[in-house]
Amino acid sequence: MSFNKITIHDISKALEIDSSTVSRALNDSPRVSKKTKAKILAKAEELGYQRNSLASNLRTKKTNTIGVVVPRISRNFFSTVIAGIEETAHEKGYNVVICQSLESLEREQKIAETLLSNRVDGLLISISMQTTSYNHLKPFKAYGAPIVFYDRPCSFESSSSVSIDDIDASFKATEHLILQGCKNIVHFGGPQEIKLYQNRKKGYQNALEKHGLDYAEDYFFSTKLSEKDGIAMAKKVLALGNVDGIYSANDTAAISAIQYLKSQGVNIPKDIAVVGFNNDPISAVIEPSLTTINQPDFEMGQKATTILINEIENNAKPVESIVLVSELIIRDSSKH
Repeated sequence: MSFNKITIHDISKALEIDSSTVSRALNDSPRVSKKTKAKILAKAEELGYQRNSLASNLRTKKTNTIGVVVPRISRNFFSTVIAGIEETAHEKGYNVVICQSLESLEREQKIAETLLSNRVDGLLISISMQTTSYNHLKPFKAYGAPIVFYDRPCSFESSSSVSIDDIDASFKATEHLILQGCKNIVHFGGPQEIKLYQNRKKGYQNALEKHGLDYAEDYFFSTKLSEKDGIAMAKKVLALGNVDGIYSANDTAAISAIQYLKSQGVNIPKDIAVVGFNNDPISAVIEPSLTTINQPDFEMGQKATTILINEIENNAKPVESIVLVSELIIRDSSKH
């Protein structure tokens, strides 16, 4: 059977389902149950219908809707990025559908499937900490829906990205600790499968190297940087015994580590100086206030959305990799 000759009637016959039901399912009608729809779409793909008629039909109608995937909306950084996304999208006449992966690849895959079935015109995504394969994003390209990565850039099929220079930001954070007199600096790193966290580790290593300090594997911890992880890493810091500085790749782990260390009688910053990353609002009000890296989060959302809409409206638009400038905000947690 030739792929080009597959019709709704072929799918109907193969599944013994009425052709009108098949037609409704392929047009994503709410009148067809999810179970039946899934069965019909699977058979359509198997027979080759989806790759031809369905794929082109999916792109015939512009929905003026953008899909946004965010790791955690509760993180101030991401909620501010979303504010930048929504403002720009609204100005340009686009609606926004926001979904959160909660740092889960499985959840991200389901979200991608849902957004695609709802025919979004394009996708803005900050990948989860578990995401190392991008197969679930390939259908967007197949249907002509561009993807722009924000915060966590990826090398995926000529896709644009907006991020900061994480190597430079981490270098600034680590060098600040060194200039405060720290010689034994621990790095709380994120999952090393993710380029962003590889780069933050690299910046840390570069600063040590510049100032003649050796990199020690014992002084590098890789976790998901949650509150619990911050406490667990603080315990390891105390076990090491001679640590005088901590550079954390996010504020969440830095803050929980500070709280735990203080409960154990450690003076911050006299005994251990601490620098975080993200400039979460709480970092300015905790005691001591946290030295951290501020990212242009609102601007990141604006730029990523502008690029995506340009790509939606101009198919031949070249790929862009925008790198924004970060800033070290010095507070009490690192002042010796």
